[in-house]
Amino acid sequence: MIVDDDPGICGLLSDYLEDQGFRVRGFPTCAEAREYLRSGEVDLLVLDLKLPDENGLVFLQKFRKSTETPVIMLTGVSDEADRIVGLELGADDYVTKPFSPRELLARVRAILRRSSPDAQPPGPDGGSIQEEYGFNGWTLKIIGRKLISPGGTETGLSNNEFNLLHALCQNMNVPMSRQELIDFSRVSGDEIFDRSIDVLVYRLRQKIEPDPAVPVALKTVRNVGYVLCGEQVPGAAGRN
Repeated sequence: MIVDDDPGICGLLSDYLEDQGFRVRGFPTCAEAREYLRSGEVDLLVLDLKLPDENGLVFLQKFRKSTETPVIMLTGVSDEADRIVGLELGADDYVTKPFSPRELLARVRAILRRSSPDAQPPGPDGGSIQEEYGFNGWTLKIIGRKLISPGGTETGLSNNEFNLLHALCQNMNVPMSRQELIDFSRVSGDEIFDRSIDVLVYRLRQKIEPDPAVPVALKTVRNVGYVLCGEQVPGAAGRN
């Protein structure tokens, strides 16, 4: 789904992506997109933040409450504040205007590849992956890309949240700098910056910590970065 009120951009992207084998629906307003979503489903949303009937960030916030469908934001070059807020609200990536259709296509393919339930990424050494990681009663299932709470329920994660948590799990109890986390997790973005990691850590803490203000699992290491504290337990869902 593309939500952009510029008919030139919407038409160009629709034609280009359809030529690449995607099914595309384009809408110029949030209201029309929301009406379609009442009965239809999408695999990825490309969302302009400057829309005539509603701020795109407001639409994103409401959209994220009901689904973990990947979202790519379209923003202006000078809209860094909007990009940060969008990441905080759960967007997976952003592209700054002007951009090439080939660039957007590459990002679409990368996000869909990473978000596929059947995705089986290689381990850090290129070998086989560990299928599960456990920490503080939580279980991260790599195949299927699921986070299971101590109570056994699934907790939704965006693509970037999952990738970052996977990177932290692969380096359990080892403090990692923001740059190392970017490198390990392949957090996506047009201009990767340390703030992206801080935003994702904030979002993960809201989901996995009993008190996000006093984290016991995902901790800050002063002058270094972050560390996930726990015990690696392959194949042991629901245990520490």
